[in-house]
Amino acid sequence: MKQKKKKTAKRKFIYITTTLIPAIPLDGLEGRECHEFMYERPWQQVNDFYSRLVNGGLSLSASLLFQDERALSKETCDNDITEVSEETELKGGRTGRWDRVTFKILLSYHGNSFDGWQKQPGLNTVQGIVERSVGSFVDERKAQKLNDLGLPLEGCTVVAGRTDKGVTALKQVCSFYTWRKDVKAQDVEDSINKAAPGKLRVISATKVSRDFHPNFSAKWRHYFYIFPLNDEGGELCSELGVENENHYCNENYRKWINGSDTHLGEEKGEYIAYDDTAQSGKKPRSFSAHKVNQLLLPLQGRSLSYKMFARDTKASRSTGPPTECIIYHARAAEAWLPCDNEVPGKGGKRLKVMCVELVANRFLRRMVRVLVATLIREAAAGADNDALLKLMDATCRRATAPPAPPDGLCLVDVGYKEFNPEDCIIP
Repeated sequence: MKQKKKKTAKRKFIYITTTLIPAIPLDGLEGRECHEFMYERPWQQVNDFYSRLVNGGLSLSASLLFQDERALSKETCDNDITEVSEETELKGGRTGRWDRVTFKILLSYHGNSFDGWQKQPGLNTVQGIVERSVGSFVDERKAQKLNDLGLPLEGCTVVAGRTDKGVTALKQVCSFYTWRKDVKAQDVEDSINKAAPGKLRVISATKVSRDFHPNFSAKWRHYFYIFPLNDEGGELCSELGVENENHYCNENYRKWINGSDTHLGEEKGEYIAYDDTAQSGKKPRSFSAHKVNQLLLPLQGRSLSYKMFARDTKASRSTGPPTECIIYHARAAEAWLPCDNEVPGKGGKRLKVMCVELVANRFLRRMVRVLVATLIREAAAGADNDALLKLMDATCRRATAPPAPPDGLCLVDVGYKEFNPEDCIIP
């Protein structure tokens, strides 16, 4: 008789990997608390300020009342790319991509009025509006092909960097090309300006060299984040601000930020709450722009991997050089934000804000917003100045804070020549 072989159960091995996350101070804000702290702010005033910038009514640096006021016109990249005129056309009867005409378009748009840059079905995006506006300038061959496929007549644009919903841009750079020789730069500018008046504006449209690429040709990107420090009530300021800029004088905000009616002290611009949070179990929610600036300085001038500060990135871009960025300039400072009802020379309501300025060769998806939120969290917790460097060694993105609101973020400029620190807003 054949003996039946006993079936042996296969052992299933479960491999458990442990990840080491840098310790967050016990009194630091958790993810949900950090999210609530960031969003419970008078963001509408920031949105209104950006709207006035987009429409050309204000200058960013001059309006924020920094000690070293500089005109935004200095931060221009209009002359970084050589313009092409009829006299400098390539000769020799070349065809293909060398026969096309490329336009560089410098755009300014209000982030809160659009669903981001990237074109998406059913959404009001900047790319969608721009491509529909330049659709009348495509060549006959492409127009016929789009018609045969049943697609709308639209152009094709390339951008220096896609912005999320709610993010404003003062000098976004995109390009559009066509094989038609009769298209003028003024025609492109006029067509786009008619699409969304007051929300989208073309600063300039110029004919550039055929090998220009807004993204690959760029050497740096310049971002600016405005974070409100006091509540909707605000305070009546003198012409150049209040007497003591390092002290919140709004009673309602003081109660909200500390959970009780307390007095605030100051030390190098720091907001210190004397409410004995350690004994009451409440977590500190006060921080200083001075501390945020100290946390930023170690990042400057170094090639580092910012994968812990990125969100929604592809797996192939989560490791290695694609996650490495070089931050050329990183600063934080306090300023006063003018309001719509402010009367020049007579004072008015102004909002105290903290400004974070970052210039880097590239930025990962949502990197700036995560950096700002993490900076505020670590500054409130009194972390060491190298706290962000330690967080880069983490293996879980939950070690960093949730992204800050997009309302405060603004793409100031894109550069196509070597970075010059003199062009920065915060010295």
